[in-house]
Amino acid sequence: MDVSNPIFVFTVLLAVILLIPPVFERLHLPGLVGLLLAGVILGPNGLRFLSHETETMKLLSDIGKVYLMFVAGLEIDLSQFRKTRQRSMAFGFLTFIVPIFTGITIGRWFNFGWNASLLIGSLLASHTLLAYPIVRRLGVVQNEAVTVTIGATIFTDTAALVVLAICVGINQGEFTALTLVNQLITLGLYCVLVLWGFDRAGKEFFRRSRDDQGNQFLFTLLALFVASVGAQVIGVEQIVGAFLAGLAVNDVLGDSPVKEKVEFVGGVLFIPFFFVDMGLLIDIPAFVKTLASIGITVAIVVGLIGSKFIAAWLAALWYRYTRVEMLTMWSLSLPQVAATLAATLVGFQEGILTKDILNSVLVLMVVTSILGPIITARTANRIPIPQPEQEAIDEVAAWWDSSHGDAEDPQPPFTVVVPVNNPQTQRSLIELAALLARYESGRVVSVAIVRGQVHMDDPRLEGELIRSRKLIRRAVELADAYGVEVTPAIRIDDDIALGITRLSREQNASLIVMGWSETSSLKARLFGSMIDSVLWSSPCPVAITRLLDAPENIATILVPTRDLTPMTLRIVRFAQALAGVSNAKVILLHVVLPNTPQEQTSQFEDDLGSITQEQAPQITTIIKTLVSNDIAAAILQEAQQCDLVLMRSIRRGTAGGLTVSDITTQVVQQLHTSVILFGEPHK
Repeated sequence: MDVSNPIFVFTVLLAVILLIPPVFERLHLPGLVGLLLAGVILGPNGLRFLSHETETMKLLSDIGKVYLMFVAGLEIDLSQFRKTRQRSMAFGFLTFIVPIFTGITIGRWFNFGWNASLLIGSLLASHTLLAYPIVRRLGVVQNEAVTVTIGATIFTDTAALVVLAICVGINQGEFTALTLVNQLITLGLYCVLVLWGFDRAGKEFFRRSRDDQGNQFLFTLLALFVASVGAQVIGVEQIVGAFLAGLAVNDVLGDSPVKEKVEFVGGVLFIPFFFVDMGLLIDIPAFVKTLASIGITVAIVVGLIGSKFIAAWLAALWYRYTRVEMLTMWSLSLPQVAATLAATLVGFQEGILTKDILNSVLVLMVVTSILGPIITARTANRIPIPQPEQEAIDEVAAWWDSSHGDAEDPQPPFTVVVPVNNPQTQRSLIELAALLARYESGRVVSVAIVRGQVHMDDPRLEGELIRSRKLIRRAVELADAYGVEVTPAIRIDDDIALGITRLSREQNASLIVMGWSETSSLKARLFGSMIDSVLWSSPCPVAITRLLDAPENIATILVPTRDLTPMTLRIVRFAQALAGVSNAKVILLHVVLPNTPQEQTSQFEDDLGSITQEQAPQITTIIKTLVSNDIAAAILQEAQQCDLVLMRSIRRGTAGGLTVSDITTQVVQQLHTSVILFGEPHK
């Protein structure tokens, strides 16, 4: 077998990224560690199936490298950054400048030149928010210290890449103050061109292309590679342009299905190729030698951990954050993955960094990607969960209460839209919608969407219209039994999901009730399911249901709660309304980690209790706290005693190109009872 054959190389890579990461994740190790090890085993020092020198490997690795930096820019939460812009920039400066001076000191101590020492410092200065899913799960993302740390990523990653560009420029030619000024001016103009130009062009293209997700996906990829090539044209590394492109289209994509497709393709294919290629570069004898003379590795690891701690301590001292908040800031800024690995590879390929540094950075990546999330999990759960603002409470009340408003500004009645295209779920959906509408003195809109054809007299269209009329008549009969107003609607639309959401907007819907559909297939993950499309374009919350019994027979409703955000309060309000129509009780389950302070737990229970009592005092609502390290297992255990579980519909998250587990997915896959996933409309 010719190991340089592109098809053979691609086949081996696909087998590696399919089989290896799950094994390491079961061992509670990052999947990327498995990819690095696979590269070592399959590379020149092992089975020799793969080689860094083949054109195929170079191409796939280069794409993975720029894709990794693009995703890093794409995942930065700009809305969080804008909330605390000044403090984020201040902490970003601290957590950049302290590590960079530490890295320079380490480099000079081990007899590296000034250019190499500066680059070593820049490698320590950036950070990857691997532990972001943890703070999101614990409900403390709105805490100012956490928000500041998230926002600081923009400064650290951008500044580190600028330093990389300067170091590469110095290495490639004669360095003078004039060339430095010229390079900085050129880079500054390029940053403005990409950040402003791509943002404007993206918004205009997305406005014109409307719902054409295929072309929007291609435009996003084109922006990535144009920015990368443009960076190379001005003498800057490609990863700088890729990161800027990610920041530029960040606002354009938002949390759209297109963003999910971009991240999915990168996370499944190209980014893993980059990590495998990093493994191919590991020279086992040199790696063993580096670990034998452990000085440089220990210096880099300890220097990074210590400098990030000093930066967090200074920021906490200046802004008067608590000790727990300081430790959380430190742990969030510890992991070194995306920018660090990409910049290290560039520095190594340019001849600025030695194999000792490459090997030490790989050890640093493994240590910090494990240590950072562990510390975050132990400290962030001690941060008090922020109380909701009164505006959030009023917003939830206004959404559900159909009697608010006055004579001059009358509000529409509580309206539940129910798509009835699937006869298997029609009865349960109509019954649920009718009960809720009757409880709130509202109405039900039953809708059947028929996919349009080029010719309106097409026999296929006529057949679908006949079928839809039958479904609508049956839906009206079911809803009439509950004594609620029913508005039947048949709509012809090119897109079923958009047909549902457009009609919902026309009818001023308060809620959309949909049936369950398969979303775990490769096709659904790659192209998105209809539910994904409805969630993206819906003007109101969406209840995705899988009912195993009639809604009237529900006696106990379980609602896992982790914070006091408007989304959580909306779910609780929905559960209370559903309990009101079936005379059920609501159990609000709050799972806390073992080291969570008792006073913090008590405060959360008091805050949640007062809000639920204010929302629906006549409903029996029980707040239950469980202490467990495994949130999904705790929910599943409690769900065994309940008739219905009501959970938030949370999309898959990534961090540095790595897929993170989703508690909702774990629970839903193992539940043997009725479940409703409650999705928020896109904003």
